[in-house]
Amino acid sequence: MTGIIILAAGSSSRLGTAKQALQYQGQTLMQRAIQSALAADCDTVAIVLGANAEALQLTITDLPVHVFFNDAWEEGMASSICCGISELQKTAPQLTSIVLMLCDQPYVDASIINQLIQKALPNKIIASAYNNTIGPPALFDRLFFQDLLSLSGHEGAKKIMLGHPNAVIEIPFPLGAIDIDTIADYDQLSN
Repeated sequence: MTGIIILAAGSSSRLGTAKQALQYQGQTLMQRAIQSALAADCDTVAIVLGANAEALQLTITDLPVHVFFNDAWEEGMASSICCGISELQKTAPQLTSIVLMLCDQPYVDASIINQLIQKALPNKIIASAYNNTIGPPALFDRLFFQDLLSLSGHEGAKKIMLGHPNAVIEIPFPLGAIDIDTIADYDQLSN
């Protein structure tokens, strides 16, 4: 059983406004991420909110997604990963793998998520490859859940990927390099 966790708790400090609420092709980036996750061949979808949680939640009330609130979002991404995994395991204890994804990668769609899921193997991490590195979205077998739960501060799941290089299978996803961190990034996306 595969679950998807969308990490969307940050305050978008470099951008100066909530990136989750930025519009692209008629939807917010957060709504696009959720729709991509829901269209994929997974069993359950969750999103972790933190900064601006109340306003953001209002934009997704009609979507069949578990919403988890990370009260410790200011501590960094690790807190959102821990929140998402621990809460989703309560909701779906039979999870065998999870896909971690962000809401600021506008080109992530159901097909790339499905490629990750289709490549899933026991004791493996299936990572997206772009810009000579690996990153999200990425699928983690349950073997790595405890490692993910042990992350702290601003550490992301990439630490686990780099710590287990022999477990990583890469999926080419050049458009994964495009994420929205600044107004310039958003302007380039919008043009």
